[in-house]
Amino acid sequence: MSLCRWTFLFLFGVLAVGAGRHKGFRKFSQDTEHGAAAEEQWFTQRLDHFNGADTRVWKQRFFVNEAFYRPGGPVFLMIGGEGPANSAWMQNGTWLTYAEKLWAVCFMLEHRFYGKSRPTVDLSTENLHFLSSHQALADLAHFRTVISEKRGLTNAKWVAFGGSYPGSLAAWFRLKYPHLVHASVATSAPVHATVNFPEYLEVVWRSLASEDVQCPLLVKKASDTLVERLKDPKTYDNITKDFNLCSKLQIQSEMDSAYFLETLAGNFMDVVQYNEDNRGFEGVTGTNITIKVLCGIMTDTSLGDPYARYVAVAHLMMDTFSIKCLDASFSKNIRDMTNTSWDGPAAGGGRQWFYQTCSEFGFYQSTDSPNQPFSGFPLDYQVKQCADFYNISAEQVAEAVAQTNEYYGGYDIRSSRIVFPSGSIDPWHTLGITWDISFELPAVFIKGTAHCANMYPARSEDLPQLSMARERVCLFLQQWLKQ
Repeated sequence: MSLCRWTFLFLFGVLAVGAGRHKGFRKFSQDTEHGAAAEEQWFTQRLDHFNGADTRVWKQRFFVNEAFYRPGGPVFLMIGGEGPANSAWMQNGTWLTYAEKLWAVCFMLEHRFYGKSRPTVDLSTENLHFLSSHQALADLAHFRTVISEKRGLTNAKWVAFGGSYPGSLAAWFRLKYPHLVHASVATSAPVHATVNFPEYLEVVWRSLASEDVQCPLLVKKASDTLVERLKDPKTYDNITKDFNLCSKLQIQSEMDSAYFLETLAGNFMDVVQYNEDNRGFEGVTGTNITIKVLCGIMTDTSLGDPYARYVAVAHLMMDTFSIKCLDASFSKNIRDMTNTSWDGPAAGGGRQWFYQTCSEFGFYQSTDSPNQPFSGFPLDYQVKQCADFYNISAEQVAEAVAQTNEYYGGYDIRSSRIVFPSGSIDPWHTLGITWDISFELPAVFIKGTAHCANMYPARSEDLPQLSMARERVCLFLQQWLKQ
């Protein structure tokens, strides 16, 4: 079966690898781009699309690849996510396979407040009020309108693509701007906002168990052992040595212990989320660390008890990301996250994305469910950081999440011509659409694959169902573009 050969305009988006999404040691490392960098270009964008009296503008970064374009061909536009737009996507990815076959010109638009797309002088909480999915959708609409006019593409059919948060944006673009976008492919899209998201770690348990049923049980034993030891200050010297901490462990509050426990658990969370995704072209470190590797360590009795194996996982991740010592200080994290400079340590996406969780989405991956392998970082710890970083109360977070679902519809999205691919290994699938809503709102649930797997470049070792999913999405587009 070949990729569909219809002339249309794609809007394609993926999750940019942003610090805001990473809980494990990856947040302490910097990935590098591979391949020749595409030339940066700039688009004049309004600061506030919803206040006609505010005439301020700023420059939004985008990239272009015209290598496959032929007159009359479509245009692809990749939506940036919660991190810098990675120009490696201008040379790689499933979207370029489509582009070559369909003679498309390709654009990638960086999300406001991420990377070099900086609408304001700093990242103060006051300025972050201009960071929202509403404003981002209006950015897309304005970009689509102006580029279409400038390049003679006003009669083309637009199809929105996105992965993860940009997957939600792709669906919502079709929902809120149906006159501008004909159809959407919303991959791994968490369309339902929720304050508490304990289901994330429940999927982590099931994903680990799919490799070895003992694996999550051993992780739980190790985590429980560490939690008990943290109650006794006499163990802090040994814990400091075990995990090669940059300074002696100090637990002065539940926030301190929660941050330490979440950071260690985050290694498993990140590996599960991106398990076996073909991400090497992005310059991402650690793609060789898979669920199989982690469970191999956790079931290796020669390494000692489950706690010792948990320590071994931490050391593997430190070596992978070239981390000399582990900084487990929550007070330093507060300093980093409240630094409002564009040169600050969390300006790569951490401060911005966490603001969006506090002001729109929640998504807090707590240990509040008994059906998961970790403990020690409950919802209260997650939500309190909204107050620490942005002076947003728990009540305000709950109200913001309710407003998001009221505005977009959550699981009960009412639209047409949107397909929702997702993977069973990916914990985010529980906030997405995994069953057909209607004939015109189908789901493509891919067993055994992780976050945005269908968007990464195809390779020979891909599961058959992953290859079929790419084709199935294409068939939906083929049908919809006849309408």
